[in-house]
Amino acid sequence: MDDRSRNSSEAQAHATNIDHTLKELQRKVREYEAQLNELRSAELEAPSTAAGQAQLLKAAFDEVTNSEPFLPFPGSVLPALLALRKTHQTIQESKAFLASQTESTEREQRQLKQDEAALKDHQLLNEALKQRIESLRTEVESGTNTQPEEEARKRIEELRRKKQGYNKETSKLMKALNRFIDDHLAVMLAAEALGGPVVGDLMDIDAQDLAAGFNAQGKLKKPKGEINKDKSQRRIDEIWGPSDGDEGGSGKKAKPRDAASAAGTEMRQLTEELLNRLVEAKGSSSDAYVKLPHETAAARFLIRSKVAQFHPRDATKIRLVDFGRELDD
Repeated sequence: MDDRSRNSSEAQAHATNIDHTLKELQRKVREYEAQLNELRSAELEAPSTAAGQAQLLKAAFDEVTNSEPFLPFPGSVLPALLALRKTHQTIQESKAFLASQTESTEREQRQLKQDEAALKDHQLLNEALKQRIESLRTEVESGTNTQPEEEARKRIEELRRKKQGYNKETSKLMKALNRFIDDHLAVMLAAEALGGPVVGDLMDIDAQDLAAGFNAQGKLKKPKGEINKDKSQRRIDEIWGPSDGDEGGSGKKAKPRDAASAAGTEMRQLTEELLNRLVEAKGSSSDAYVKLPHETAAARFLIRSKVAQFHPRDATKIRLVDFGRELDD
């Protein structure tokens, strides 16, 4: 009960202060309006010279300076209202400023990331140049006491060793690629070619499941009875072409192949042809293209993986992306 009466008295006191403040402001407004009307009725002639106008302004400023400033009475809520208005104005201006700086901050952050990446590249390049300079200095110092023929022989031997090393690494990479195709990629390529999901969408598929085929939604069909091997083999031949043993006209029939092995063979042949064409092109982009007899899952996979790209004006031609071309240039 005491809290309620206290709150009621405080609210009444606050309302009284607001009413007194409003009346005080209205009184001051009336005073200023009366003074303004008095000045207007006096019809004083304004000085026409610049000196007279300056004296008039000085007299006005002196009167304002020497006059008592308007101060609200001690219990007035006017200072609180003015402070609240100023605080609200400051908050709104701060929000507007922060909103205007958001885009600039994001732009500066992106520029900072780009500069950091560029700095890292420059540091790596600087380190590589230092190593190259040191190796050249060592070669010069070691070659001062050798004949040109001896130097050429050493250079040729070094290049031969590098070539052998490159060939060895290339062989390892090709073996790893073929192993990846046989163990993982071939069955997914076969599934895509047979109407199933694209490579990567169905990871746990088995080569034996492909014989049943896929439905219109790209899902594996449930096998119904024994699979017709002849029909399955004809389907494989339609997509990947007949096997090598069926083309020579010798009458010998090649052993049946499944869809996964056919897709793997196609992928290996296409990859090998693209690599050979890139080497034969010797840096010429236009000579590095391979013409596709028809669209294949292997070609689509290479395009999606950003490993190969289409010809800009002929969608039947693709070539490998030359990742080292930018460094060579």
